This record gives sequence, structure tokens and C-alpha cells, in this order.
Amino acid sequence: MSGKTGRVVKVCVIAGDGTGPDVVNATLPVLDAVQDVVKGIQLQYVFGEAGLKAIAKYGTSLPDETKEILKKCDCCLKGPVTTPEEPGSPLSAVVQIRTMFDLYVNLRPAKPLPNIPSLKPNIDLVIVRENTEGLYSGIEFMTGKDSAIAVRLITRSACERIARYAFDLAMKRRKQLTYVHKGNILKITDGIFKDSVLKVAREYPKVEAWEARIDAMAMNLIKNPERYDVIVTTNLFGDIISDEAAQLVGGLGMAPAANIGESYAMFEPVHGSAPKYEGLDRVNPIATILAAKMMMEWLGSTEAADRIQRAVESVLREGKVMTYDIVSPGVKPAKCSEMGKRIAQEVYKQP
Repeated sequence: MSGKTGRVVKVCVIAGDGTGPDVVNATLPVLDAVQDVVKGIQLQYVFGEAGLKAIAKYGTSLPDETKEILKKCDCCLKGPVTTPEEPGSPLSAVVQIRTMFDLYVNLRPAKPLPNIPSLKPNIDLVIVRENTEGLYSGIEFMTGKDSAIAVRLITRSACERIARYAFDLAMKRRKQLTYVHKGNILKITDGIFKDSVLKVAREYPKVEAWEARIDAMAMNLIKNPERYDVIVTTNLFGDIISDEAAQLVGGLGMAPAANIGESYAMFEPVHGSAPKYEGLDRVNPIATILAAKMMMEWLGSTEAADRIQRAVESVLREGKVMTYDIVSPGVKPAKCSEMGKRIAQEVYKQP
């Protein structure tokens, strides 16, 4: 998305549950700082509620009031939310937002950062996950007292759409794409996915397309992660291997995500709400800060995005302000808010 900067951009901010308020509150000063130093960036935050606390208050994980806020905004920055697992409990707020705006792309990059241990130093990949169907369509029902069925919905149109996005991205990167499936077992649904990818591949003769089954892919991400560039796959497979990819480069505290549609997008950390750390100001906000960086890219301000990226890298390289998950042994860890404040300070210093 381009052309959004140069005017006031309304951002729906959803703090979420558990550690969500901590990481979001650590991110907003970084966005404030970048607005101060980059011309043409004006963000207006409009706050909404979603998740477990919203269920207690409104009886739903995504209240109508928040839906209206989302519709009036240009995009959404969201902290992690807690989704109850009991049968019959309200639908995931995240899934509802994805469905509302047809956010069919889930984009999860994985690349090492300074002073953060990674499996290999030259990893640079991005997982493109189909975001609207598969097992996440939520179609399941009991078939007897002790048996149930979940429907894995796969459509040719959704597969072709996500494949085309992935090939477009590969053209901008190293012109290599891997499509991941389990077609030897899921012959019909993943057959549609494979056929769709290969059909779209004919439109991109400059992109080298590799095939991988999901179980082998899980192994090869650990064995040879540096080989991969763009990885495209279906919803559940993408969710699982993107967490694996995050661990290759330092863990979920470093992993941002974007949910992108034709005219709307939502940005969030990959990690969950970690309720045991709620209110402790302890967790790592970098995943959310880098999600905000992805938001600025989507809004068309590469200058703002690059400045946030450089600030994060500079603070990590310095190594003086580090949260508990990345701090050196024997060194007092910084608070979540301290990390956000330090990165915001560094935004001002970047060229």
C-alpha cells in the first residue's frame, strides 16, 4: 500500500491481553519518534478492545464498537490477544479481523539481528501464509459422543491469490520460491494448492520454484535455513513453520507479522499473550516494534521503516539495554518499557 503518508493516517491500536499492553505501550513511543523526524508521517491512534478481557466485558472477543473503529481506520496495530479454547467459546478476535477485511496474506520474515544468537548468520527468508481458509476456517462439529470432524477448506481462488502474492515478492527478492504441502496424504486439498502454485508459476519464468512436503520442510528449516527465500504454504502449515523460523533467529520475541489484504492491513507480533507475565513490564517488545516497522512499509514510508529497523539494530548491537530473553548471563535485564524508550531515543539519532 502506498499513498497513505502525507496525510493523517488513522491506526486502530488494540493492546490485547496479557503482555499485549506492555509491548504496545513500548512501541507507540517509537512511532511517535519516527513521526517527529520523518516528514509526511502523521499517525492518529484510535484505541479499541479485543480478546479475553473484551469477552468478560462485552461477551465477545471483538465488540461492535471495535469493529466500527477498525472500519474507520486505515490499518491496525495489535498486541497479542488470548483466545479461549473451550468448545462454544467466542471466535478468535484475530481470525474475525482477518475475515472482516479479507486479509489473505500473513507475512512473517525471519532474519538475524545484531547480538542475537541465530542458527546460521545468513538466514534471510519470509513465510507467506494463506490467511483465510484451511483448518483455520473453524468449521468443525461433533459426529458422535466421542468423535468430531474439522473441515480443511481449500479453494483454488485463494490458493492462486496467495501464490501470486508470493511470486511477486520473490521477484523483488532473490527470485526463489518454495511451496510447501502434504500432497501425498492430502491428495485433494493439497492437490488444489499444488496445481494453483504451478499454474501461477508459469507467469513468473524468472522465479525458481522448489517443492517441499511439510515434514521435510520442518527438518530442512533447521538443517539448511539459508537456502530459502520466499516460502508459501497453507494456513496451518504456515503458522507452525513460521514459529520454527522465528526460533532460528532468536525466538518469538524478535518475530513480527503482517496480515495484508487489498486495501487494509493488521500488524502484530507473532508471539502470544504470555499471561503469566501480565503487568510485569518484562517481555521483549521488539517483535511489536518491528511489526510497526512493517506497518510503515505498507503505508509507503520506507524512510520511516528503515529508521525503525536501524534503531532496533543499533540498540541490539550496543547490547546495554536488553530484555530477559536476550540479555547476557549475569547482566540485569531491562524492562519492556525501557527497551521501547531506548529504541525511540535511537530513532532520533539515525541518519
